[in-house]
Amino acid sequence: MLAYANAGNPYNQYRQQSAMTASPGELTLMLYDGCIKDLKLARMYVEEKDYHLANENFKKAQAILDELMCTLDMQYTVSAQLLRLYEFILDLVIQGNVRKEAGPVDSALELIVELRDAWQQAVRLSRRRMSVSGQI
Repeated sequence: MLAYANAGNPYNQYRQQSAMTASPGELTLMLYDGCIKDLKLARMYVEEKDYHLANENFKKAQAILDELMCTLDMQYTVSAQLLRLYEFILDLVIQGNVRKEAGPVDSALELIVELRDAWQQAVRLSRRRMSVSGQI
């Protein structure tokens, strides 16, 4: 795993510690943020015609989307809806990578940013409720 490859790097140590102490909601937020970062980089590399680096970042975004899909709890109705949305976004990412075009990436980014913003709001509300109830 890459985090272990650069274990001496203070930033990587911080990221690893953050992930280990984060709540499930915060971990999901980190996944969204990572996907957004990777898609923005992939888009930039497509524009620069550096298709090798674009492919690397597309693959990272795909892996994050796979992780988001795998961690869904399918006992909830919303999970099935999120699964379909993640599959649609994944298809856009694959299209962008295969065609080396920004259009599908822009559409995927728009959806992921909306999901991240909604998730960020939910995490904030959860923190507030926990602090009000004295659980923090």
